[in-house]
Amino acid sequence: MAIWKKQASLEEMNARNAGCAVGHLGIEITEKGDDYLVGRVPVDARTKQPFGLLHGGVSVVLAETLGSVGAFNACPEGHMAVGLDINANHLRPATSGWVTGTARPVHIGRTTQVWQIDMVNEAGELTCVSRITMAILPPRD
Repeated sequence: MAIWKKQASLEEMNARNAGCAVGHLGIEITEKGDDYLVGRVPVDARTKQPFGLLHGGVSVVLAETLGSVGAFNACPEGHMAVGLDINANHLRPATSGWVTGTARPVHIGRTTQVWQIDMVNEAGELTCVSRITMAILPPRD
């Protein structure tokens, strides 16, 4: 059963992100399933820390992007989704290629949503796990 209340295409989601930090870091949303989103970030000069590893903060930006876009598209028309809390556990470094994240809802409520984002390297090894709590804001009058 599809969770989406808004019917944005991948192209529309990526276009909305193009002119901000998400676009600058090369993050792109690559897949939309009935109850999940997939996106990826390149491991390159824009996203590495001084020791040649994917910056942990960039993993969090990928997680927050996927969780936020998912929450926004899973809430009713006119509603907004804003982050309340995010955490991340960095499990394995990434030094090249792409890191891909899959976001799935843990809870979709009327006023909050919780999303789990699992990130893997190109070998499919888990690099980071993150969970974000989103506040769902009703339309303003």
